Amino acid sequence: MKPFEIAIPQSEIDDLHRRLDHTRWPVDPEGAGWAQGVPQPRLRELVQHWRDFDWRETERRLNKIPQFVTEIDGTPLHFLHVPSANPAARPLLLSHGWPTTCFAFEQMIEPLSRDFHLVIPSVPGFGLSGPTTELGWTIPRVADMIAELMRRLGYGTYLAHGYDYGAMLTRQLGLRDEVTAVHVNQIFSAGVTQETADMEVEAERRSVEKAFRYEFEQFGYVAMQSTRPQSVAHALTDSPVAQLEWIEWAFHTWSDPEIGVPLDALLTTASLFWFTRTAGSSARYYQEGDETWGELEPMSTTPTSVAVFPHDVGVPIRRMAERNHTIVRWTDMPRGGHFAAMEVPELMVRELREAFLV
Repeated sequence: MKPFEIAIPQSEIDDLHRRLDHTRWPVDPEGAGWAQGVPQPRLRELVQHWRDFDWRETERRLNKIPQFVTEIDGTPLHFLHVPSANPAARPLLLSHGWPTTCFAFEQMIEPLSRDFHLVIPSVPGFGLSGPTTELGWTIPRVADMIAELMRRLGYGTYLAHGYDYGAMLTRQLGLRDEVTAVHVNQIFSAGVTQETADMEVEAERRSVEKAFRYEFEQFGYVAMQSTRPQSVAHALTDSPVAQLEWIEWAFHTWSDPEIGVPLDALLTTASLFWFTRTAGSSARYYQEGDETWGELEPMSTTPTSVAVFPHDVGVPIRRMAERNHTIVRWTDMPRGGHFAAMEVPELMVRELREAFLV
């Protein structure tokens, strides 16, 4: 394991600025809105913010967080490791999802480190772990890699939390003996359909509605990333505006409209994907192993806590989750969406403390 500092070459920053300055804008049809993608006026505004964004200041801020890199089975793995000064602290693994990076948890690190030793990896193929260079990156493979990282760090047992892809990764890790409890924001196999829902129950009606909207209004990015991830890779690696639009669409669509993802978090995320050229390798997860997403997983006896956010992309239902999870806590959160770590970090900190400090 080696200490790591972010140090993007100035030539990369200059190239980003040049590309932003020479954007070729399409002609938008009159009345085009979010149903067609990020509206051009909004995107032009974000591009100007990105052009003015002080990456070096961001770099200095992020480098204050202890970072490391190690190699496992020939693949580099970047991670944050923040030990707690609390002698009673337990290890807590935090796993991010798409389209974010390990720094999605940035605002949660200081308060959580009062009670936990934090380990926050960059999922292989995302951000500072760099692009993966071969096929075969599935959830079980990544789980084995993360488990080896925790072993190397000397953590014989640990807790785990994740959202989005990180929720599925956390669930997979929870099948291992060393993981004593897990917390997730999503269980994708726990939704209901019109055929399985109790339509007298408000949450189940919302679950059906959200699933319908996701399939028929929001599924375009999944279709692309699961069938033509390299088409996504070529477009997003060559055009920073395409990369920015791809992330902003998800942030806008799946977050609480009264809160949203902060602008600084959006630009930090877009910059990390852009500088590391990981649009394609992160997209490929939708193709590799995609056939099992949302299907009923094996039974997990690990104590499992779930936080359901009102503006998330889907609504898991407890009775469906209990088919194959040992649910010990189920919390309907008052606000927030899919990216709760960035939208409502204070609520996430409180929720994890209440779930794990028992």
